Amino acid sequence: MKQCILPGSTLGVLGSGQLGRMFAIAARRMGYRVHVLSPDTDTPTGQVADLEINADYEDTDAVSAFVKDVDVVTFEFENVPAVAAKLAEKSVPVRPAGGLLHTAQNRLREKLFLRQAGFPIAPFAVADSLDLAKEGLDMIGCPAVMKTAGFGYDGKGQVVIRDPAEAEAAWQTLGGHEVVIESFVDFDREMSVIVARGMDGDMVTYGPIENAHHNHILDVSSLPADISSALHEEALEIARELARKFDLVGVLCVEMFLTRDDQLLVNELAPRPHNSGHLTIDAHVTCQFEQQVRAICGLPLGSARQHCPAAMANLLGDLWQGQTPRWEAVAAMPDVKLHLYGKSEARPGRKMGHLTALSDSVSEVVAMVRAARDELTSGVASR
Repeated sequence: MKQCILPGSTLGVLGSGQLGRMFAIAARRMGYRVHVLSPDTDTPTGQVADLEINADYEDTDAVSAFVKDVDVVTFEFENVPAVAAKLAEKSVPVRPAGGLLHTAQNRLREKLFLRQAGFPIAPFAVADSLDLAKEGLDMIGCPAVMKTAGFGYDGKGQVVIRDPAEAEAAWQTLGGHEVVIESFVDFDREMSVIVARGMDGDMVTYGPIENAHHNHILDVSSLPADISSALHEEALEIARELARKFDLVGVLCVEMFLTRDDQLLVNELAPRPHNSGHLTIDAHVTCQFEQQVRAICGLPLGSARQHCPAAMANLLGDLWQGQTPRWEAVAAMPDVKLHLYGKSEARPGRKMGHLTALSDSVSEVVAMVRAARDELTSGVASR
């Protein structure tokens, strides 16, 4: 029989951003203590954790001391160096397991895994030199997207190529390292499915969630997505099968494209709660962060039943530039929820918080959450 990690125990988090913050809030609500380790101080996670440890992920002494005081370790983001995961695994359970993190933090490893396992993906080529990049582009054709093999998110580390003559400039922009060259997908919409899987193999899913991006950063997510029941079930099954393949214990987000001829293609994997799933905090019986707590502790998963249609809009640091957002305007909207992450500095493109709107239809909540965000800067004089 599996050993549950019960409330009162201490959960360790590597990484200290907003995802860790919302995980810590869910964990503390359930009676757990939370310790966090990252190179930063006064972090979104650290502000609500019981203990914040400031150390580099590759500081083996600090990581060794950190894991001695926790009962399980999880991750706030997938780009934690492998040395930290391997060191933690020597002392306590690490969930999700380091192997999944190793795959997901490198686009090449991820694409190779997906192709070898038979999941639907866009055609791609690999190159570690400019000459091979040009050959790969000839094979894939234009338009295409050149991406760094590792450590990319929110549109970072990628360049769209619309003409073969742009290959050299793209290669230089990305640093002249190993790249993945993908065929540009003419998609109808972007979606994500979030799956939580427990130690006993039980699974629950959220989605498909429909996602709209602006400048390569997620802008608005809504649920349910406006797709057929057959595509809905196909997307869920792709996520469930990936969770089985990885023997997932935790939460996994599968980002997908739906092409104009109704084909689903897997784009990227995130072995953690995901930005598109923030609406589950207000719209579901059990949110993605509580599912992460339950899964890594060996507890039964909670209900993923949705109360009503919901939409989430990101609040980027651009809203703060030269002004103070009108929080009172949003607070006056009874069906809109405000979530701020406690970040000390607002920078353009930086995720500072989000809004969630709840109502009776998807079209209504999408319009509502966009209007609410607009109200934050409506009629505000610049400082």
